[in-house]
Amino acid sequence: MKVYTVILLQLILWSGYSITEWLSRHDLILYKVCMFIVFFYLAITIGNYIVKSPRKTMFATFISLGIYGSFQIIMSIIYIA
Repeated sequence: MKVYTVILLQLILWSGYSITEWLSRHDLILYKVCMFIVFFYLAITIGNYIVKSPRKTMFATFISLGIYGSFQIIMSIIYIA
């Protein structure tokens, strides 16, 4: 149940990343990469605080990142069509 909670909290965090990326659409790619690293670090920190296991934290982080990426791809396909 803790891993599920971490995934949901990280999805909320990735939504915040999506909003900040949208607000900084005119920034250089380097700044966007730095911003992604900061959000990735925050996701790992939140996950590790709740789960207390680095392995489960990384698993939950990559699951939530995969869900977020899949959702972004699906929405871009729907937007084009």
